[in-house]
Amino acid sequence: MTVRLLCLRHAESENGVGGVAGALPMAELTGRGRAQAEESGLRLRGEGVGRVYASTAVRARQTAEIVARTLGLDDRVVLLPGMVEVGLGKAEGARSAAVRRRTAEVLRSWIVDGELGEAVADGEDGHAVTARVSAALTSIARGHPGETVAVVGHVASLTTGLHALCGLGGRVWGAPLPYATPFTVEWDGRAWRCDGWPAECPA
Repeated sequence: MTVRLLCLRHAESENGVGGVAGALPMAELTGRGRAQAEESGLRLRGEGVGRVYASTAVRARQTAEIVARTLGLDDRVVLLPGMVEVGLGKAEGARSAAVRRRTAEVLRSWIVDGELGEAVADGEDGHAVTARVSAALTSIARGHPGETVAVVGHVASLTTGLHALCGLGGRVWGAPLPYATPFTVEWDGRAWRCDGWPAECPA
């Protein structure tokens, strides 16, 4: 039975507007981000969402809680460590343009070139990110045959994991996931499908 995962990047957060790089698990949503999360929840009404999953990072959890509350699912948020953002090791928390450039280079190598051995500083490589995100999404799908769930993740790790599962290829490069914009990913018991990809969000 086909499972629908309505995936989305977390809403706007303090680290995003501050230009801070890394997983940053304690970064919170901005006021604008809270409004975006509520709007996302409203968009998901009528989709039959029965459970909301999220990365353990505060910004993802806050997004998921707002979405769940909007859907009347206050007790239905499940946190998954495997969905956290890509770790940058000693470059974690950097604000430099050099780290941002290197991060973009590494992500391109994973998504476009298929070179998963690359990493930022001593952080995670593509093999590690692909393995943990793929495992988390597969676990969700296996637990909800024939159902619809929402999944809140992060731009780099979610893209990397879905690239591995759905074979997204380079077509998504240059179109990073916008904040709090749901899109459909399906698992039919044999293969994954991600036919749509949100357009790049204006700055």
